[in-house]
Amino acid sequence: MTFVKQTSINTIDIKHRYIKLTNNKRIMYSKMKEYLSNTIAEIKEAGLYKEERLIESAQQAAITVKGKEVLNFCANNYLGLSNNPRLIAAGKEMMDRRGYGMSSVRFICGTQDIHKELEAAISDYFKTEDTILYAACFDANGGVFEPLLGQEDAIISDSLNHASIIDGVRLCKAKRYRYDNADMEDLERCLIEAQEQRFRIIVTDGVFSMDGNVAPMDKICDLADKYDALVMVDECHSAGVVGKTGHGVNEQFNTYGRIDIMTGTLGKAFGGAIGGFTTGRKEIIDLLRQRSRPYLFSNSIPPAVIGASLEVFKMLKESNELHDKLADNVTYFRTKMIEAGFDIKPTQSAICAVMLYDAKLSQQYAAKLLEEGIYVTGFYYPVVPKDQARIRVQISAGHEKVHLDRCINAFVKVGEELGVLK
Repeated sequence: MTFVKQTSINTIDIKHRYIKLTNNKRIMYSKMKEYLSNTIAEIKEAGLYKEERLIESAQQAAITVKGKEVLNFCANNYLGLSNNPRLIAAGKEMMDRRGYGMSSVRFICGTQDIHKELEAAISDYFKTEDTILYAACFDANGGVFEPLLGQEDAIISDSLNHASIIDGVRLCKAKRYRYDNADMEDLERCLIEAQEQRFRIIVTDGVFSMDGNVAPMDKICDLADKYDALVMVDECHSAGVVGKTGHGVNEQFNTYGRIDIMTGTLGKAFGGAIGGFTTGRKEIIDLLRQRSRPYLFSNSIPPAVIGASLEVFKMLKESNELHDKLADNVTYFRTKMIEAGFDIKPTQSAICAVMLYDAKLSQQYAAKLLEEGIYVTGFYYPVVPKDQARIRVQISAGHEKVHLDRCINAFVKVGEELGVLK
């Protein structure tokens, strides 16, 4: 009986302690909840709150939003492969052969023969020595600097580089330099200042996602040679897009063998699913396999994505048809929009920035375009510099001329309504 009574008392005591602890946590969260609610309210008041618009169909040129078909000019689906039947079939077939998921990281038991096959296909495409796969290019950029560079080294980064590069640099103790976007004089200034460091690396996007301009890789490589620096480029928006056959900045500027590291994604031109990679010098890739934390501690890419991605690179070897169509679409759209009187930033990519400058106007314009069946997004500060608001139009090989004409006509109609076109 004594044992039973003691257990009963302990049980009651534990319950009281649990209730007290729970109440304390509720009090703690109520303070944080107030802070979070106020922060969210400030974001909404500033007009920066991001609403997720639900797509009720497959990702393709024409999608369904709220039961209505609209033309999608927002997606990074540059080669129009996101809903390609060959890729879907290849993904299904590979899932039948190799299963649904890996349930592990690469170095434990998450590497299949098909992972190595895809890495070899990517190396072949970019004409590099080796490749390492990641769950996303955000992970590739986040995991590249810290294993390779220390506090005695220097990272020289373009001012408009992607957030993933910025975050990756923050994880590294190397000294940081920042040069104005694609400004070679400013880059040279940084290189001169960085001569006291052991290793120097110039880091740039291949195509800058908000403006659509291409980094001058030939000039960057020339400066790297002059000042003894490595070169790294993020190919997310350039691979599959720029160059005579779409093979990226190396093809565009004939810099094969001069760029040491390239990062990229399987989630844009190359099928639009998920997955990233770093490709380049063999020794660099080898060390990343040993020490890159996002690689070591993230699950391997699932077989379905691997199967579809392998099919992408087969298709791109067979024909340049998709890239040629994309290039024709971009030229047609830009020419017609400029003729209509729109201010379009210069671009060599599939990104066309229609400049409106006023933040509120960019949101009104995008909303009215959606009413016209055109799905686009308006961007403004802090995503782009102040007074540089624009609508970013992303062209795809999946678009037909009738889609482009409908988009152009909608831009003209709304532009006249809002006084953008006179």
